[in-house]
Amino acid sequence: MDHDSRHSVSVAGVIVDDRQRALLIQRRDNSHWEAPGGVLELEEDVVSGLRREVREETGLEIEPEVLTGVYKNMERGIVALVFRCRAVGGALTATDETRAFRWATAEEIKGLSVEAFAVRVLDAMQGEGRPAVRQHDGVHVIGSGL
Repeated sequence: MDHDSRHSVSVAGVIVDDRQRALLIQRRDNSHWEAPGGVLELEEDVVSGLRREVREETGLEIEPEVLTGVYKNMERGIVALVFRCRAVGGALTATDETRAFRWATAEEIKGLSVEAFAVRVLDAMQGEGRPAVRQHDGVHVIGSGL
């Protein structure tokens, strides 16, 4: 198989508090506001990778509750699995990957994040019972998905 035709798999954790706000991180590399997450390592299972990525970017220990969406970046060949999570330990801690943290309402998320990343958080916050399946170009959602 040609290496250029492979996909990478990433995970993200949408941590929702008791006031129905989601935790966003501001990335140091591009200043974007997103849910914490990143690329799975080859030897990792999905949940272990999710916990590692969230811990590395926030200092929080999480418990995944439900898979809320599968998203494909059509430009870069990245498939993202997004989970709604709850924090079960740790404390928000600045890292070399994270510039800032913010607990945001659904309305605030629409103004802070580009559409392709806002929709992941909004899907997780709405939790309509089945995972959303969507594709995007890195900025905008493409088509309606499921």
